Amino acid sequence: MRTVWHILLAAAALVAVAVLGFVAWNVFGPGPTDFAGRDRIALADYKQADPTGAPANLKDASLIERGRYLIRAADCEACHTAIGGQPFAGGRGFVLPFGTMYSTNVTPDRETGIGQYSDAEFLAAVHRGIRRDGAPLYPAMPFASYTYLTDADALAIKAYLFSLEPISAPAIPNTFAFPFNQRWAMGIWAMMFNADRRFEPHADRSAEWNRGAYLVEALAHCGECHTPRNLFQALDERRKFAGAVTGGWRAYNITSDSTSGVGDWTDEALAHYLATGHAEGRGTAAGPMGEAVDLSLIHLTGEDIAAMVAYLRTVPPIANPNLPAPRPPSAIAAHEPGQGGNALGEQIYAEACASCHGWTGESPISGLASIAGARSVNDPSGVNVAQVILFGGGRKPGEAGMAMPDFGDAYSNAEIAAVANYTTGRFGAGSQLTPENVAALRLTR
Repeated sequence: MRTVWHILLAAAALVAVAVLGFVAWNVFGPGPTDFAGRDRIALADYKQADPTGAPANLKDASLIERGRYLIRAADCEACHTAIGGQPFAGGRGFVLPFGTMYSTNVTPDRETGIGQYSDAEFLAAVHRGIRRDGAPLYPAMPFASYTYLTDADALAIKAYLFSLEPISAPAIPNTFAFPFNQRWAMGIWAMMFNADRRFEPHADRSAEWNRGAYLVEALAHCGECHTPRNLFQALDERRKFAGAVTGGWRAYNITSDSTSGVGDWTDEALAHYLATGHAEGRGTAAGPMGEAVDLSLIHLTGEDIAAMVAYLRTVPPIANPNLPAPRPPSAIAAHEPGQGGNALGEQIYAEACASCHGWTGESPISGLASIAGARSVNDPSGVNVAQVILFGGGRKPGEAGMAMPDFGDAYSNAEIAAVANYTTGRFGAGSQLTPENVAALRLTR
């Protein structure tokens, strides 16, 4: 009997060690810039130009003007504005597997917004994910990234928000099912996955690199979309920027991998894409990335965009075996009717797509509409192609008022699956979307 108990105890101990090891693996992962070494120093001890704050051309601007720049860099408007709603008044719905979350009003309305927040309470929300009433915030508010913002920058953002016209917009209740509606549990999550630490530059890196790190990791919080998440839904920095699916859209690999990342992009192409949402032969941003460009990145200085590029270039390459290298425009054959075995998709492409995007993927009317070489049409999942057909590009009108329209109401799920599969098959490796896949994508909006 004693031997049996010994065996059971030993087995239990092994299970406990395995569980603890699994939790520790997820909790004690690397920080966002640890790939560059751990030679971080206090910001006050950094001898080069301060990488935080607004850019040099705004050093003499008012606190509110500096806050305007910083809040654009932080892309707050995109999440805190309902589709078709008033800026910063909240109400944007985010459909998750366990319910829908709605963003809140961050105008200075005293009853429904943040008008009663003190500086200390605002910093607690931004850095630690704690509301004014002491309740923990859900990490959809990216406080685990914003925690690296300096107090001065966070308070400049607050000054800008408090300069806005107050809007009365009560919070829309989330629709989470149990146990995800247990807000108190988010406090435990924050204890495990929020560093609660301000930005520390790397002593051996240039001021430009550190500025890029501050922009990419803290203000623009790029990892919140582009980095996969672990079992606890925290960013998995071991697979930093390897790509992830967020809100039904695929945020692609932006590591320095030359096949599935941006390693073969020139600095000029990457900078142009960030600043305008378009790069020749690489495609045009749409969906959440298009929003990020229009509401945030397009407002940054050229020096800040260059700093982001300099930083991204140093992120270690990670290959995605399921993402082949995009087929270059020169490799796309001339159109021959009836090829490919997808008559329905070809028919819809002919009637709704070819006039703008062309049969070679190079637009006859504008480079913004060229899709040859774009990652989305070379993605075997086809998810972003289907999304942009359903909901449009989500961009402000570009050249001559051009914008990608939505076709979700014009075509059935089967028709959208067919034309998405035809598009990826003609210009890339091809996808196998089903009507059921498209129906599920409709629910993400």
